[in-house]
Amino acid sequence: MDRAVTGRAERGSVSVEVAVLAPAFIALLVLAGVAGRTAIAQEAIGSAAHDAARAASISRTAGAAREAAGEAVSESLDWQRLNCEGAPQLSFSGSVGGVSTSFDAAFASGPGQVATVSVQVTCVISYADIQLSTTPGMPDGSTVSARFTSPLDRYRSRG
Repeated sequence: MDRAVTGRAERGSVSVEVAVLAPAFIALLVLAGVAGRTAIAQEAIGSAAHDAARAASISRTAGAAREAAGEAVSESLDWQRLNCEGAPQLSFSGSVGGVSTSFDAAFASGPGQVATVSVQVTCVISYADIQLSTTPGMPDGSTVSARFTSPLDRYRSRG
């Protein structure tokens, strides 16, 4: 008899537990989606920055290097299927003899001098397609950025 009374008292408790825990479980899944998307985007942007710096470093002029870097970023992000909100932003810098300088000055350095070029790629990724009402305060997107530096060939003429 004691068992029958206990059974009636717990009837419907699973429904209440599911109703309470389901939003938390869904929020956890959304958080995992955001973390995964951010990690994949960071890897894609890092790879694009590497490709851009390498493409820039084998160019002969600063103008051609900027163009080659832009094409490399576009191809890399297309291949990895990463869609940025708007176009990815590129910023260029350089160094000559270990001293930071402009991108153009790195290409203007003479043969025999140690010079490098750096390309930074910045992309805003969107979370709009995974936002739920159970996750208030979740950001609309995140900014992901990576920089890579590549040496210029010291014995090749530059323009």
